Amino acid sequence: MSTTPPDPEETNDDDAGRDDTPSKTLESGKRKGFFQRFLDFVEWLGNKLPHPVTLFGLLAILVVFLSWALSQAGISVENPLPEPEDEEDYEETIEVFNLLSADGVEWMFTSAVDNFIGFAPLGVVLATMIGIGMAESTGLIGTALRSFILAIPRTLVTFAIVFAGIMSSVASDAGYVVLPPLAAILFVALGRHPLAGIAAAFAGVSAGFSANLLLSGTDVMLGELTIEAAETIDPEYADQMNLAMNYWFIIVSTFVLAIVGTLVSQYIVEPRLGKWSGEGVIEGEDENQLKITPTEKKGLIWAGISLVITAGLLLLLIVPPNAPMRGEDGAVVESPFMSSLAIILVIVFFIPGLVYGIVTNVVKNDTDAVNHISKYLAGMAMFLVLAFTAGQFIAYFEQTNLGLILAVIGADTLETINLTGIPLVIVFMLFVGLVNLFIGSASAKWAMLAPIMVPIMMQLGISPEFTQAAYRVSDSATNILSPLMTYFALIIVVAQRYDKRIGIGSLVSVMLPYSLAFWAVWTAMTIGWMGLDLPLGPNAPIYYEAP
Repeated sequence: MSTTPPDPEETNDDDAGRDDTPSKTLESGKRKGFFQRFLDFVEWLGNKLPHPVTLFGLLAILVVFLSWALSQAGISVENPLPEPEDEEDYEETIEVFNLLSADGVEWMFTSAVDNFIGFAPLGVVLATMIGIGMAESTGLIGTALRSFILAIPRTLVTFAIVFAGIMSSVASDAGYVVLPPLAAILFVALGRHPLAGIAAAFAGVSAGFSANLLLSGTDVMLGELTIEAAETIDPEYADQMNLAMNYWFIIVSTFVLAIVGTLVSQYIVEPRLGKWSGEGVIEGEDENQLKITPTEKKGLIWAGISLVITAGLLLLLIVPPNAPMRGEDGAVVESPFMSSLAIILVIVFFIPGLVYGIVTNVVKNDTDAVNHISKYLAGMAMFLVLAFTAGQFIAYFEQTNLGLILAVIGADTLETINLTGIPLVIVFMLFVGLVNLFIGSASAKWAMLAPIMVPIMMQLGISPEFTQAAYRVSDSATNILSPLMTYFALIIVVAQRYDKRIGIGSLVSVMLPYSLAFWAVWTAMTIGWMGLDLPLGPNAPIYYEAP
């Protein structure tokens, strides 16, 4: 099926958005409007970008030659870090380390493997995926999502779909595959337009990707990169940071976005689509896809029981005053427990997933269990290749001192033009939203931006935790507008089951109200959070004070 818009010469723009025929696509017009031409340009330009793996490789090469040029130019800055009392190697002036020098070439060759292994998200992501892989591959997550949607009243169906979409990010990309087709089936069964169901699910899964009531792999991936970037400015501060740095913020965001998504669906998107009564109405076997079988229900019950028991046992490691995973003087926030969230997530997902698989007879022995995990992790092969080139880029960037030098120069420039505080945050968020149209991977973008933006923001008094929160808002809100997003084509294929003429422009026109509303409300919430100086998570302030 084609994912390109229909020929503009064969359609009529005056009919766009009308429900003249049951299967009428939203995308039509003899002449493309400005927004459609802009989308065509975005698609063309985005397609010109190399693969993220290649992009990081090119960036690493750029850093090599940039280090040579800047070192030859004698670029240097004063060290912004205070001199430690017990530090013998402290340098008052930070200079560029030339990677094309004899020492630089030797370092690049001898450190390549260490740079790969030392890529911050590598270990924690692979470990986390073991638990999530078990829960997804055995069917626990898909069944839980279906059960949740079916359990709520009809009046709350839209809210439930958006909310379930947001929550699905704990399973990485599972929500993209499971929810949109299920939402379409459910909406048709209720006599509502299937594209409205697909849009609500897509908005929750993709535009609300960084919100959740639970910590997920996103917190792990972004958090490790943020902490690593903060170390270039203040290693002691970075040691106090934790992967749950945005937890309070994403909890509130979950409910805010679910409400906003529901309102957009009911008052903007669904009225424009109109009532559905056309081709593609679900057949009997499709309705059965929504039903929970007795075996699946039994599996959910036992998985829930195992989750409660697992959570209770884990709490014994941190709740009692003398618990083994508490920190010094009984600290909870700065404790081994908080530093071990990646492994906690593995256990929380793995055990219920295994129990569900055993009860539903999907897992018959230990070989089946290992095969389920292996099958899921096989999809991480591209991440491993990405980790190699990204690891080189980040290590080169740090070794050359370019991050610290750019942070000092950038902070001085922003202070000179008086761009600080809220205006600075808004400009940063707009920039992230624009970049997100071309580079879909949240971790890939943050791997590029964190080494630069986190130190700059710290120099201007903004904490790494808040910089990450602001990044997550714009990185999520504009996902659904980019044809380059990995699952964009999949959503079109799902929509084409009900209208074969649905293309890129028609899908974007449906998703645009969600993106604008999510970004506006979420940004306002971020600025309000900043104004009230509320903690973003455990031991995660808004502002940073240099030592």
